[in-house]
Amino acid sequence: MRPFPEKEWLLTLLVGSLILWLIFLGNSPLRDWDEGTVAQVAREIWRAPVGSLRWLYPTLGGEPYHNKPPLIHLLIAWAYSLGGVNEWTTRLPSAVLTALGVPLLYLVGRLIFNQSLPALFAALVYLTMLPVVRHGRLAMLDGASITFFILLLFCCLKASQNRLYALGVGICLGLITLTKGMIVLLLGGIACLFLLADRQFALLISPYLWVGIFLGTAPAIAWYVAQWQHYGGNFLQVNFQAQTFERLVQPVEGHSGPPWYYLIELLKYGFPWLIFLPGGLYFAGKKYHTSWGRLILIGTVVYLGSISLMETKLPWYIMPVYPFLALAVGAKLSEISQHQRFKARIWTILFGVIAIAGLGGCVYFTIADYQPVLIAMSIVLVISMGIVAWLIQQRDRRFIPVLFSGMYLVLVLLMSSQLWIWELNETFAVKPVAALIRANVAPGTTIYTSFAYGRPSLDFYCDCKVVPVTIPVLQKMWANQSYLLLDNATLKQINLPETKALSEAENFILIAPKIS
Repeated sequence: MRPFPEKEWLLTLLVGSLILWLIFLGNSPLRDWDEGTVAQVAREIWRAPVGSLRWLYPTLGGEPYHNKPPLIHLLIAWAYSLGGVNEWTTRLPSAVLTALGVPLLYLVGRLIFNQSLPALFAALVYLTMLPVVRHGRLAMLDGASITFFILLLFCCLKASQNRLYALGVGICLGLITLTKGMIVLLLGGIACLFLLADRQFALLISPYLWVGIFLGTAPAIAWYVAQWQHYGGNFLQVNFQAQTFERLVQPVEGHSGPPWYYLIELLKYGFPWLIFLPGGLYFAGKKYHTSWGRLILIGTVVYLGSISLMETKLPWYIMPVYPFLALAVGAKLSEISQHQRFKARIWTILFGVIAIAGLGGCVYFTIADYQPVLIAMSIVLVISMGIVAWLIQQRDRRFIPVLFSGMYLVLVLLMSSQLWIWELNETFAVKPVAALIRANVAPGTTIYTSFAYGRPSLDFYCDCKVVPVTIPVLQKMWANQSYLLLDNATLKQINLPETKALSEAENFILIAPKIS
């Protein structure tokens, strides 16, 4: 690649990431669980009267919300005040913050590698990682917290040149705490271990660092103290015990898995970069005497090991490891580009398999499930991966820009479709059911449903609280003048004489309360 001024690379990375994270951002409904919950909390902050303390004491359905600190919720509420309540404004703050992580990772790579090429490759790998893009576009907290962590690493590295940057370390710790709570202990611990391994002892005792930690964490500590004083032990029990420390020793809400759970996640969603990851980690091990080797190995091993030992397993817990993996792959691609070191046979086979898979997708989305955007995506995948396989076989390093370009176009096309949140297809669509409820029920009403579990996205869209209960409870609630939302099978099974069906959507029927 031709020499390019750093400011121009930064601008290019910023524009490219914003396009990928913002394109058709509001084209799909909000997802359960986090999106629906985050949106509800943000809307209640936005609706609160001017001068109220709802921003300090957030609520969910009118009840105290103790799960996470409210930084992202406040940003979404601000977006609501500017652009109204919709999917696009709900996802906008998290998407923009996650996109900023791409140029920030380039700056981290520039400092850690002391070269522009591996830094650029690392940023482009991070830009084109499917889990990073997909989760970063959702109204969740993970993408923002990772960007704050990357900024923390940048401040740590820059502080060796200018101690004033150590102030930013503390500010980033505070931002992480106000976003994701106690995960700051793990991420801050990784940064501290890196500084110790890198023998940056002067930074660890720098007054700038400790002043920054004091100033940065003071708002977060003040928020926790305010919750404790206002709610007492109930806040501590929910936030610290149920939402934090219990997840370490027992599965919460049935979310469990084996210790290799996150390795399977990498296998499912890590291609094509997973092909270069073993070589990248091995290369980092050989270069452990360098700062970048230490950072990659400490970050990967400590974080991945910690979440693998936790009893609660959720797919998005793996997100903070991706910057380290991107740095490892970026270093490996740079070595390939500069020294022409190829594993031509195995890489050719693997990229050939990806091209064949793309061809299969093209046939499927043409014949079985017609999806024009996904057909185009499959065609791009076939062409780009086929060219990559051929260039690798020729031992031509130009496969690297072709690979980046192909992956970027594939992700742009995927995000342009309505299938980038594939979990929405797992059960009934919430928006038609919510429209049914809004047309017949006053906002804030509690409705009882025969569905197996509660859906925060349904609560958000209908502006009511829809509670799943058993059949005996449904009968009792109907007799007590409550609205019921029943599927057809339950309606046939349940004995509700003189029922009045208001309307139907998605095989659900809204039943009016029993007439006194």
